[in-house]
Amino acid sequence: LATGPRQNNGIFYEIRMYDIKPAKMKEFLEMVNKYVHFRTAHSELVGFWYSELGAMNKVFHIWKYDNFAHRTAVRHALANDKDWQGKFISAAFPLVEKQHNEVAYLVPWCQLGKPPKEGGVYEWVTFQMKPGGPALWGEAFRTAINAHINTGYTKLIGVFHTEYGLLNTVHVLWWNESPDHRAAGRHSAHEDARVVAAVRDSVRFLESQQNVLLIPLQCSPLK
Repeated sequence: LATGPRQNNGIFYEIRMYDIKPAKMKEFLEMVNKYVHFRTAHSELVGFWYSELGAMNKVFHIWKYDNFAHRTAVRHALANDKDWQGKFISAAFPLVEKQHNEVAYLVPWCQLGKPPKEGGVYEWVTFQMKPGGPALWGEAFRTAINAHINTGYTKLIGVFHTEYGLLNTVHVLWWNESPDHRAAGRHSAHEDARVVAAVRDSVRFLESQQNVLLIPLQCSPLK
């Protein structure tokens, strides 16, 4: 069940998802915006979002690492960072109900993108594919993603394939100007014969899928 070739070899992304206590979301987000600079002093933050639709009281953040040794060094440095531990961790983590993390690589045919402007919304779509890895479903999945890109209504930010976590999982991060712009674009895409054909081919390998509409924090590099 090989995962196939990887882009940029050792570089990977840690995807973190936290469930926040419902009454504490505002407080948690304010603390992140205020103190995240202590964390980003140690490694690169790709983006930080909170859920708006599809999940409630949940935050998503993605961190980039050169390799696993780099992550180990960063985690060690964070454990000894008095500002990070004292000002953020000690105060913010009592507001967290649950944590989950995954390690993922960008698929080889995808570069990490940026939105054309600030102020839009992000859609995080998770596809659980049949066991077998990209050797089984990779080309059909890529064709389906490209069919949506070619409609022009949405902007692809990244496609991530898990290495640690639930295997054969692919996360796709899209950007749209607004939820209404996304809705109109998807309506048009569903009437596009090219999109319909590509999706029908790829769903042969699909077990399930789920999506979340995300709003970027002020501190997020992607916003």
